[in-house]
Amino acid sequence: MNVILLEKITNLGDIGETADVKSGFARNFLFPQGKAIPATKANLAEFEERKSELLAAHKENVAAAEARKAKVDGLNIKIEVNASDEGKLYGSVGTKDIADVINSQKDAEIVKSEVLLPHGVIREVGQYEISLDLGHDVSAEIVLAIVAQDAPAGITDDGSLIEDVEAIDDAELEELDLEEDPQNPAADDAEKAE
Repeated sequence: MNVILLEKITNLGDIGETADVKSGFARNFLFPQGKAIPATKANLAEFEERKSELLAAHKENVAAAEARKAKVDGLNIKIEVNASDEGKLYGSVGTKDIADVINSQKDAEIVKSEVLLPHGVIREVGQYEISLDLGHDVSAEIVLAIVAQDAPAGITDDGSLIEDVEAIDDAELEELDLEEDPQNPAADDAEKAE
């Protein structure tokens, strides 16, 4: 089915171009959302009359998407979750969770469909680079740290392991509270000796 694009659509074309798409895609997505109209002589003539109006609307939409990008691009966010000692989550972190955290930190009106998780939901602690598709060929990148609530000793707030345990100062050692660590029998022996 030939359609006239009323806005720029990735992998299809620019405003005013005709594209050959499957009829179901046109009927179920492009037409209801006002992104395209059937390519008939009458519609071509109507489009030429409205072309400047559509281009102005497109520029406004791109400017709005760029403004949203400026708010969130390069943002570092952290989500605390319940996780096992091995770093596996009890549950998962999905697009809605990420969008909610971004919106709570920045008033960017991100919706879950704009958060791209190509490998599915996140099921392990760690640091992830997440892409946001803000529409109109505007995208942003954020850094997401998934950390365990009550992270065990040796894991920092960003989910990375502390590799040099000797470099930890006394204040950090007290925070880690090694005396109550069931996996550190030496601490228990030292307590019994006192």
